[in-house]
Parts: sequence; C-alpha cells; structure tokens
Amino acid sequence: MSLSVLVVPENPTYNGSILKPLCERLFAECGKPATRIEVMASPRTNGYSHAKSLFPLAILDLYSHKHLVLFLPDSDTQDRTAEFQRMEREFNTIARASNRSIRLLCCAAVPEVEAWLLAGHPDKLKIKGWAWNVIRREPSLKEVYFHPFLAQYGSENATDGGRKSLMLDGLANYEGIKQRCPELQGLEDRIREFIAGQP
Repeated sequence: MSLSVLVVPENPTYNGSILKPLCERLFAECGKPATRIEVMASPRTNGYSHAKSLFPLAILDLYSHKHLVLFLPDSDTQDRTAEFQRMEREFNTIARASNRSIRLLCCAAVPEVEAWLLAGHPDKLKIKGWAWNVIRREPSLKEVYFHPFLAQYGSENATDGGRKSLMLDGLANYEGIKQRCPELQGLEDRIREFIAGQP
C-alpha cells in the first residue's frame, strides 16, 4: 500500500523545502519509497503556536484522508515531549472515535529544522571552523549559523534560497545526519513502528 503523509511545518516555504526531501528519504529508508509526502500549505502556518493551534480539529477536518501526519517544528531548545504526547493522544483518540485511520507523530528539531540540513554537511562546517556540539546548543542557530551558511552555499536564484538543493546534497550523508541529530533516528523508529501496524 502506498502511504499518503502530511508534513506540518512552522513555515511551508523555507522549512518545507528542507522537510520534504528529508521525509522522502526517511520513508524510503523504512521500505516505503513510493510514499506521497505533502508539506501542508493550506492553511499556511506561521510559527509554532499557529501550527499547534490547528491540532486536532482543523487538521482532522481537512486531511483525514491521509494515513499519517508528521508535526515537525523547531524545539527552540525546549523539551516538548510531554506536550507532544498530549497532542498525539488527543489527535489519535479523536481519529479512532470517528473511524478515521489517520495518526499523528510529532518530532521537534533540535534546536531548529535548519540543524537537520547543516548536519548533512560536516565537511563544510569543518571548513568554517564550526563545532557541531556548539551548533546544537545555539538557541539562535538560524541567525548565527544557518543564514551565513546559506549565503555561502545556497542559491540566490532559488525561491527557497537553495534549501532544497542543499538538503538533497546532504542526504548523501543520511546516517551522519541521524548520528548528529538523534531525534531523527527516534522519528525513523516510530515511522517503522507505524508502518508495521498498517494493514
């Protein structure tokens, strides 16, 4: 069965350009390369609080035809574990009660989604003299590290500044990305568990 997956980002243009190729690779690694990944563009999310407010009812009303929803925001250096557990429990309980098979999985990027892109380019980070353990602890990663990185290696001609292209290039180092960002290994494990439970 071909899966249909909705990815809910904090920003569909910039974060979506990173998340779509990454999620396509995640599902390919999980044995589902034909998975249809849609980054939600409507309603257009604008930050964490706005994206979170769409759960559960707006997402269920609009996207109950999907098999799985992935909510992939920034952690902003906060532990969102308990909050995500509540969101998943409420969403999945309502979905089951209304006989909808859609499910929700949440995973926060530490500290921001842009870290997942940077993690695929260790050689470039080394050239710039940036230590990964320092990058991961930086609450303003986007401003301090990512924007200078994008200015040097991105593309001014691309509407997303070259994010998609850089993410695709970085996925050649997929295992390294998971090592540097262990929350992605956790997400992959949960996706495998979800797939195993599908009819």
